[in-house]
Amino acid sequence: WKPLLKPDKYKQIIMDSLKFLVEKERIYIYAFVIMPNHIHLLWRMREKHKLSNVQRDFLKYTSQQIKFDLINSKSPYLDKFLKQGSDRTYQFWQRYSRNTRVYNWKVFEQKMDYIHLNPLQEKWQLVEKPEDYKYSSAGYYILNKDDWGFITHYHEHIY
Repeated sequence: WKPLLKPDKYKQIIMDSLKFLVEKERIYIYAFVIMPNHIHLLWRMREKHKLSNVQRDFLKYTSQQIKFDLINSKSPYLDKFLKQGSDRTYQFWQRYSRNTRVYNWKVFEQKMDYIHLNPLQEKWQLVEKPEDYKYSSAGYYILNKDDWGFITHYHEHIY
């Protein structure tokens, strides 16, 4: 896994795309974290929207934006994403993302804790407290701080 998302400008592309999807009423975002080489989302498709379509659009848009930036900046890092395939020249995202359905709130809260604690894992050590990591929903839940304007508190859909 390559640290494609290490630069904040690429994390911001992810954030902008998520915000767009929420504003267009395609998804709810309950929790997220953007790590240097991957993201975790707890999200739900809104009525009339299929996961496969939303995920395709999200991955396509973010890939294109990152690719355009790497091309425009003449970054040699772009070559690390060359793909030997007939359907694309570059591949930025894992081919088959793992989607897991969450069927109960205990598992939901376990997943959310995992997401929010991800930046503290020994291999990352990005911050000392979950709420200190900027590209996460942890601050929303722990500090009641809404920096992003697109998170839906999961209590709104269960209580």
